[in-house]
Amino acid sequence: VNDFFNNIHQANLFKIVPKYAETELLPKFSTSGHEHDQERKVHRVTEIFLRERIASSLGLQQLDHFLARILMTLHHQREMLPRENLQLLLSYDPKKAVTSIGSSTKGVADIIHLGNKGLNLVRIKNYGLPVPPGFIITTEVFRCRAIIEEYPPARRNFEEQLFSMVRQLERETGKSFGDPKNPLLLSVRSGSAISQPGMMNTFVNVGINEDIVHGLIKNTGNQWFGWDTYRRFLQSFGMGYGLERDAFDEIIARSKERLGIPFKREFSGAQMKLIGLEYRTLLKENGLNPDMSPREQLLVAIRKVFDSWYSPKANTYRKIMGISDDWGTAVTVQVMVFGNFSASAGSGVFFTHNPRWSGDMLVPWGDFTPGNQGEDVVSGLVRTHPISIRQAEAENRDPATSLETLFPAIYHSLREWSKELVYEHRWSPQEMEFTFEGPREEDLYFLQTRDMGMRERKTESSFEPGTGPLPPVLGHGIGVSGGAMSGRIVFSIEEITRWRQEEPGTSLILLRNDTVPDDIREIYQADGLLTARGGSTSHAAIVAHRLGKTCVVGCSRLTCVERDRMCIIGGRKLGPGDYLSIDGREGSIYLGKMKVREREEV
Repeated sequence: VNDFFNNIHQANLFKIVPKYAETELLPKFSTSGHEHDQERKVHRVTEIFLRERIASSLGLQQLDHFLARILMTLHHQREMLPRENLQLLLSYDPKKAVTSIGSSTKGVADIIHLGNKGLNLVRIKNYGLPVPPGFIITTEVFRCRAIIEEYPPARRNFEEQLFSMVRQLERETGKSFGDPKNPLLLSVRSGSAISQPGMMNTFVNVGINEDIVHGLIKNTGNQWFGWDTYRRFLQSFGMGYGLERDAFDEIIARSKERLGIPFKREFSGAQMKLIGLEYRTLLKENGLNPDMSPREQLLVAIRKVFDSWYSPKANTYRKIMGISDDWGTAVTVQVMVFGNFSASAGSGVFFTHNPRWSGDMLVPWGDFTPGNQGEDVVSGLVRTHPISIRQAEAENRDPATSLETLFPAIYHSLREWSKELVYEHRWSPQEMEFTFEGPREEDLYFLQTRDMGMRERKTESSFEPGTGPLPPVLGHGIGVSGGAMSGRIVFSIEEITRWRQEEPGTSLILLRNDTVPDDIREIYQADGLLTARGGSTSHAAIVAHRLGKTCVVGCSRLTCVERDRMCIIGGRKLGPGDYLSIDGREGSIYLGKMKVREREEV
């Protein structure tokens, strides 16, 4: 304004205006009542003239209003936000906050913003492989959470983007979020740049309530499915707030014992309803409200996934693995695929290559279970089946229970898609999570994929052949990591600490029915791990392999009673400090202490 209006016109107007009589001026410049006040006349005419010129200049008033709003906003932000958050606000880019899996936003299609899981989902979706529709909340939101949570305009903008994505999912699926007549349910999962298996929260079946349960039952005619789906949401919700998995397992175990039913899939729909309502009561007794609206459920789930980045188990894992706390996590939100729909549905995790063999030959390997959702497999809470016949034979498992035998179309699809990734797109060996709602190829979906751990030849130990008879074989499991070892049995971190002080050179074997991510400290400090449940893709197997521990999982003849500090394996009762020998390759478990020797892996 100064450069192009005031400086150009003002000096000239001060010379020109005094030369004109009042009657010679246009009416709009009239200074009626002050005809003899020359100074007033000059200033009035100059003001009107300059104001008209500015008003007729294209875009100048709009720019003026825009800059004024910016100044007002900055002053408002300075008053509302702590000084340390002002710079964060100015660096926050809301256009990078949320992106669709099907068409990622420009500038965020990288592992830093989407995390390893999110980026791989985007890539395989672009290849045409089946991925449930969804979107990713990027690490930009994690980085700027303080702004989004504390500054209302930023929070409103984020929520508008979030539920715009939900509406897009509704259009894609033909379902409605929160509508009992045709409900859309969602999964909410973490996804950092460097994988941290099981260390952060996962929510399944988000958007469900009792009205929606009845809607699911009406639509499917499957009461067991409706209440099992609700039960699973309640458990993920409660664990997101810090409730222990054992509290939920105890309800299931008590129900099995009371009803005389060994497996939860054999419960009737009415019995599963009672279990679901017990879960709901457990949450309410602990001050939690599972009855919030589906919209609020989604917001809480996202917040809790972000919070879990700082959970003790996640902090411990990052410290052990040397991962920086600064990476943060993205959040992947996807339409639910129901592996628990029927006995012809299921879920699993498979490796494109044998995790114990080096080489490039594609050999499907892993675990699956019918009638369950994916968390059951990776948590090691259920008895799993092998993926391929070849795997079953190598692990001394029944080939008739393999995915290849029971669901040949699903197995064939997994194998063909693996070939495409590895041979055509030149991906490294992959570990892939999948779910299928029926036995046909079109019922199958990928939920995530990530690089397998290094598979290389290495020196591992084996048992030294003796001159006398072998010690008693107590059982067999699935050998997933390490070689042969002998050590004392331990059940807790306190026992590990005590034996480290009393016998620093003695190997220690941690025994569990199954492991959960909270056991990361015990697994790290022990030398070996033996579990009663789980397969080669369970949490215990993955973490033990990454930490280089000897590990055998899925020993059906093992029962741990941790509160009594004892176990029964192969009919023998053993306690803390007793010696056990396990072979992390072939899965054998022996009573007592055996000599070991180093050998080359074959």
